[in-house]
Amino acid sequence: MTFPWQLEPWIRFGAFAGVLALLALAELAAPRRRQAVGRALRWPANLGIVALDTLLVRLLFPIAAVGAAIFAEERGWGLFNLLALPAWAEITLAVIILDLLIYGQHVLFHAVPSLWRVHRVHHADLEFDVTTGLRFHPIEILLSMAIKIAAVMMLGAAALAVLIFEVLLNATAMWSHSNLRLPPSIDRLLRHLFVTPDMHRVHHSILPRETHSNFGFNLALWDKMFGTYRHQPEAGHEGMTIGIPHFREQRELKLHRLLLQPFRTEGK
Repeated sequence: MTFPWQLEPWIRFGAFAGVLALLALAELAAPRRRQAVGRALRWPANLGIVALDTLLVRLLFPIAAVGAAIFAEERGWGLFNLLALPAWAEITLAVIILDLLIYGQHVLFHAVPSLWRVHRVHHADLEFDVTTGLRFHPIEILLSMAIKIAAVMMLGAAALAVLIFEVLLNATAMWSHSNLRLPPSIDRLLRHLFVTPDMHRVHHSILPRETHSNFGFNLALWDKMFGTYRHQPEAGHEGMTIGIPHFREQRELKLHRLLLQPFRTEGK
């Protein structure tokens, strides 16, 4: 049976909307931290920027990553198109390799000053919740899509693997940024393999040594393997300060200021 690829945008949107709604409700039921800056001030710009990101990606990358996978498969391009692997093995390996790619890309965006100026829009949020996982500057989203398309074509990853990965990446980005309280025993168990909200919250600390740790969104393996794992924030999750030292006024939560932030001097 041929997969109905015309439904791909709706599959992605349905997963996105469902996970966002579920986590938003869960945060209300079991919040990890009390928020000094509420949803009414932060969410309009955070959700507005993801809407703009989605529109730009669809306009500038009409085939996107799934389309690139189909294009490469039709021409026999890429590593997996040269190997005779079972479908389950190819999909599993592709998802793991692409997750490693996103980890490496995230480290790069912290290490290169010009890329950090773009990425800091994500870190400048004054609170940490499900919408923080959607708050990325359009330049970062477009660069990320270009990197992803190149990786997909070099790998020759199956289109289904790419769709699974993109749905997982979007869902785990929201999950790992959620203001959700987990029982300590569940958190300890999950983070053997997966990034939990408590694990990733450390990455959003105002302290640079904590900001430059815990880069993963999905698999916890990479931070532990490459020495970027930090177990807990020094001040504790309730006492830590979220964000970066600059752009801390509430006016910086407006959409137009988020879009202009990479081009502005810190604090201006």
